[in-house]
Amino acid sequence: MTTMATPTQSTPSTAAPAYNPKSESGTAKRIKSIIFHIVALVLVGVVLCPALWMVASSFKPNSEIGGSTTQLWSNNFSFDNFVTAMDGIGGVSTLTFFTNSLILAVGAVVGTVLSASISAYAFARINFPGRGLFFGMMIATLLLPFHVVIIPQYIVFQQLGLVDTYVPLLIGKFLAADAFFVFLMVQFMRGLPAELDEAARIDGAGHVRIFGSIMLPLMKPALISTSIFSFIWSWNDFLGPLLYLNTPEKYPLPLALRLFVDQTQSSDYGAMIAMSVLALLPVLVFFLVFQRYIVEGVSTQGLKG
Repeated sequence: MTTMATPTQSTPSTAAPAYNPKSESGTAKRIKSIIFHIVALVLVGVVLCPALWMVASSFKPNSEIGGSTTQLWSNNFSFDNFVTAMDGIGGVSTLTFFTNSLILAVGAVVGTVLSASISAYAFARINFPGRGLFFGMMIATLLLPFHVVIIPQYIVFQQLGLVDTYVPLLIGKFLAADAFFVFLMVQFMRGLPAELDEAARIDGAGHVRIFGSIMLPLMKPALISTSIFSFIWSWNDFLGPLLYLNTPEKYPLPLALRLFVDQTQSSDYGAMIAMSVLALLPVLVFFLVFQRYIVEGVSTQGLKG
């Protein structure tokens, strides 16, 4: 008698999950991204710590500024420092200081943009004898420290009777004395197609028409970048007004801040810090509005060539 073998029932085996290198790579990337953002936030906190201290100190009384207390925010929160700062000092209102700084900053922007763009067009688009030599000499002025020419410039302006006026602070802006901005625009123009000039010249356009109708519209990123840096540098300039201005009614904000600190009498550090916060606001707003043009004008085109 034959016996039939009954088939054995096989139990399903649990297979191990397949190794997926992509999932491990994605996890590693997420960890690196988290670490990067944590480090970036820590660095941002370190960089912004002085600004945070300045804003917090503007609401403190003078007795808590620079004293033994290490508390960032004061329990005696007050706007008295801003009230004192807005009242002005030395018989001059704060509005006058703001107006003087605005005159110098706007004048610097207008003069730099006009003179630097015209000079850059000459170096980039016009062939004239000695162009390379003059351009090299202009770039060489970037290596000349400002302190070397302070005394000769002051003597010249004093003999011309221009001391205690805004002329010494603005005349260089209208004469393309800032070689950095000229170089910035020259490199930008060199990145623009030369065929645009040739097509306009065939239609009978001269250099004035080419510069005004073709170059200036295409140079918008470089022009805005120049305006931003020129405005900030002029707004924060302290040494120039200190040398040439003697009348408090003509002082810009950087010199007005110095008036709150007196080595012989009590110094109002709270009002000085409050005015510093107010002076920082126009620069901050100006930068935030036009910040995207800095990257577009400098990183992509401005330094190409």
